[in-house]
Amino acid sequence: MILSRRVLNRTALDRQLLLSRAAVTPAEAISRLVAVQGQEIDAPYIGLWSRLAAFTQDDLAALLHGKQVVRGSLLRGTQHLTLAEDYVWIRPLVQVILNRTRQAAFGRLMRDVDLGEFAKLAREHLAGRTLTRPQLRDLLRGRWPEVDGTALGFSAQALLPIVHTPPNGIWGTGGATPFTLAEEWLGRSLEDSPSVERLVVRYLAAFGPASVMDVQMWSGLTRLRPVLEGMGFLRKYQDTEGRVLYDLPDAPLAAEDVPAPVRFLPWFDNLVVAYADRSRLMTAEQRKEVCVGAVIYPTFLVDGTVGGMWDLKNGVLTVEPFHPLPDGVMDELAAEGARLTAFAGAEEGSITWLPPRSSTTTWSSSSSPEPR
Repeated sequence: MILSRRVLNRTALDRQLLLSRAAVTPAEAISRLVAVQGQEIDAPYIGLWSRLAAFTQDDLAALLHGKQVVRGSLLRGTQHLTLAEDYVWIRPLVQVILNRTRQAAFGRLMRDVDLGEFAKLAREHLAGRTLTRPQLRDLLRGRWPEVDGTALGFSAQALLPIVHTPPNGIWGTGGATPFTLAEEWLGRSLEDSPSVERLVVRYLAAFGPASVMDVQMWSGLTRLRPVLEGMGFLRKYQDTEGRVLYDLPDAPLAAEDVPAPVRFLPWFDNLVVAYADRSRLMTAEQRKEVCVGAVIYPTFLVDGTVGGMWDLKNGVLTVEPFHPLPDGVMDELAAEGARLTAFAGAEEGSITWLPPRSSTTTWSSSSSPEPR
C-alpha cells in the first residue's frame, strides 16, 4: 500500500497530539512522545502546551521535582526529558551513542586517560551528592591536571548515567548544570539488557509509519535495518518515492482531509527531528532554513506543514512566514500567538510580523511539501 505525503503528514500530527489538543496528563503525553527534546530549557514546556488541552508550567516542574520525569542525555546523545520508568531502559540503549559522540569530540584530548579509571573516580565523586559540571571537572583535574577541562566534564556526562536535577529544567532557570547519579536520584538500577525492539515499537507508536533511516535519525542508533526486518509483526507500507515504511499492525492512519490547526513548535521539537526524510512536514528549501547544523529553529504549522519560523523575546513574538498567508490564517496565527505569549508569562505580549521570505508563492490549503 502506497501512502501519500498528506496521509503521512496527518498521521504524524495525530500521533503527536497536534491535530487537536489532547485531554491527557503531561506524564501521559511525555510517555506517548517517548522523550521530549530538552536542549533548550523552555522548549519542552511550549511543546507540551501546543499538544495538551490543559497544561501549566507548574505541571512539568512538579513532575521534575517529584522524580517522575528526569532530564539527561538520551536520544542522539542530546538532552531529553523522559519518564523515570523509561529512562532506566532507554539510557543503557543509547550508551553506544554517547560513547561514539564523546570519542569524536574529546577522544584526542583524553587519549592518555584510562576511561575505566575515569568513570570509577567520577562516580566516587558524585556518590551521595550533586555537583555542578564545573565542580566535578575541578575534582577530576586533581587526577588529570593536564587534560582539557571541558573534555573532563562532558566525558563524565557521557560515560555515566547522570541526570540534571531541579532547578535545572525548570522554566526560565539557568545556571551551572547539576550532575546527579541517575540510580541515586531514582532509587533504582538501570536495566541490564534492554531490547532495541522495545524502542522501535515506542517510536512507531509516536511517529510511524516511518523508514529505517527515520528511526535511526530519531534515535541516533545505527544498523537497525535487520532489527526492523526481523520484527515480522510490523506492517509495511511504501511512500510515493518507493521507500519502505514500517508501522505497528493496529496503528490507525489519519485521513488526508482531516483539518490541521495552526500550531507553534519550539526549538528542536520532536516532530521536526524525528525523520530523516522530512518532506511530510516541509520542503527541501524550508529544511535548509529550519535545520541549520545541529540547530532546529522554532516553527509554526499551517495546514499541518511548516509555514514559517518564530521567536519570543522580552514579551514580543516575532513571526516570519516563508510565503504570504491568507488573512484567515494570519488571524489564526495571531490568536494562537496571543495564547502562546500569555502562557510564557508576557503581560503585555505583542506580535511583530516580518515580511514573508518569498513573495512569489501564496500558501493555500491545498499546498503540500515539494519532493526533496
